[in-house]
Amino acid sequence: MDEGGVAREYRKRRKLPWSYLGLLGVLVVNALVQTARVSGDRPGGGDGTRWGPPVVGALLLVTLVRIVLEQYRAYTRVTSAGITAQGPLRARTWAWSEVYDIRVEPVPRGSGRMAPQWLTYLYDVQGRRFLLPHLNDWQLDDPYAEVAELCLAAAPHRSLTWERRPDVEERILRGAVRRRAWMWGVYGAIAMIFVMIVVSMALVIAGWADHVFLLIVCVPVAVGGVLGGVLQWYWGIRPPRSAARQP
Repeated sequence: MDEGGVAREYRKRRKLPWSYLGLLGVLVVNALVQTARVSGDRPGGGDGTRWGPPVVGALLLVTLVRIVLEQYRAYTRVTSAGITAQGPLRARTWAWSEVYDIRVEPVPRGSGRMAPQWLTYLYDVQGRRFLLPHLNDWQLDDPYAEVAELCLAAAPHRSLTWERRPDVEERILRGAVRRRAWMWGVYGAIAMIFVMIVVSMALVIAGWADHVFLLIVCVPVAVGGVLGGVLQWYWGIRPPRSAARQP
């Protein structure tokens, strides 16, 4: 350890739960089967379904590669000079003078037990938020206690105190509102996909034209964009209490 005992590194220490890997495998297989099935039901491919399997396969491959890189390449390194967060592809380093706060925050509701329930974020002096890899409850027994000890050890290396500043807190709140709004926009888009699948099936049964790309892609994206924009505007005026409560 260096001066003050602040030096430490957080990497993957525990393997992913088998339940997580099993669920991921089921989702991948189901996505490939369903995509191939839809493409096979339309032999002409004139409606654009011919590109379905390759695109879905590529997206799944990118997702799997990202998961592997996050597990074996990502890390968080802390020294007396600052903090480095190595992501799946790139690394970022902050001097202690650029670090406003380090906070352990709960993940949004609905994530289930298939993902960490507590994640650690670094906030810079501009109020921007960055994830610190492997500082979570999957890799640590008590991430909150670990971060509290880390902040205490880092205090002598900072020119700033850990006291909160109203201007930065306001920017952090606006960021939290924006993320929440667009998260609900994504939820709305996903729900609309299922609705449009039902509509598409009804059109096929009725013998009407079935515009798959328009119904399954364009409509959900439009609904998600409108919902996210409206919620960001509304919550910007009246922030939800859960977004206003910063750890």
